[in-house]
Amino acid sequence: MALLYLLYVVIGFVLLIKGADFFVDGAVGVATRLGIPHIVVGLTIVAFGTSAPEAAVSIKSALSGSNGIALGNVLGSNIMNILLILGLTSCVVVLHFQEDTVKIDLPFLVFVSVLLPALGFTVHQINAPVGILFWVLLIGYLAFLVKKSLNNETEEENVKQLHPLLIVLYIVGGIAAIILGSNLVVNGARGIASMLGVSDRIIGLTVVAFGTSLPELMTSLTAARKGNADIAIGNIVGSNLFNILFILGTASIIRAIPFGPEYIVDSAVGILAAVLLFAFAAKERKLRRIHGVIFLLIYAVYLGFLIHG
Repeated sequence: MALLYLLYVVIGFVLLIKGADFFVDGAVGVATRLGIPHIVVGLTIVAFGTSAPEAAVSIKSALSGSNGIALGNVLGSNIMNILLILGLTSCVVVLHFQEDTVKIDLPFLVFVSVLLPALGFTVHQINAPVGILFWVLLIGYLAFLVKKSLNNETEEENVKQLHPLLIVLYIVGGIAAIILGSNLVVNGARGIASMLGVSDRIIGLTVVAFGTSLPELMTSLTAARKGNADIAIGNIVGSNLFNILFILGTASIIRAIPFGPEYIVDSAVGILAAVLLFAFAAKERKLRRIHGVIFLLIYAVYLGFLIHG
């Protein structure tokens, strides 16, 4: 039975990752045909696409009552995105920050990372009013980015357009794969947790968080290898914001998510990761190997706490 649950998780992760890829390709195809600027697509559709696995798993978990997986998945993914993924990526290549990222995006990420536990511990749950607030913040942030991007928009290169039928297949197939994959991951993770006597929170913070963060990991490492290091930064910052504001916002509107003292350490590590990222960026405008090593060491300590705590 344990192998069956593990197989569910593995197949589910594969479907989530490939489904997100197809969905993004299809969405970009639609945007290209409609003449929507690619930078706007990157800030919205692609950012949502890389967070689609987290969204599918967390929303499915909320619907099925596995609130520990829903919240743990988001907190775990955000911690992993900065400490593990940016840690590994900055060990491969120096990551440079754009001015706007340091002045706007990273301070907003720190604010949101603090706001989540502040509200959660105050009302002891992430409920519908909090979810609506998160949605308002997300819409305001995206509107600001889109307006700013359109003002700075330059002429786009000619891009090959996908056939309409292929676009439909990508979008429909991608969504179907994401839904099926999320079902398999949640069911498999719950089964493993039950058999091992491990809480939904731990499973969400580790196994599920790693699996749903694979798109960000692959995107960031590939971008760094190809010399597009700035993409890695935007990918992680955008994904972390979407994880809290969109995913937890949506999941909490569906069903209130308890936020108890067991999340104190996880929340503190999430805030520490965001603050350190901002501090390193503000001081040097780049992430070097030493910063990556610091991130990885902190993550190793945190992982040790989860395993032995």
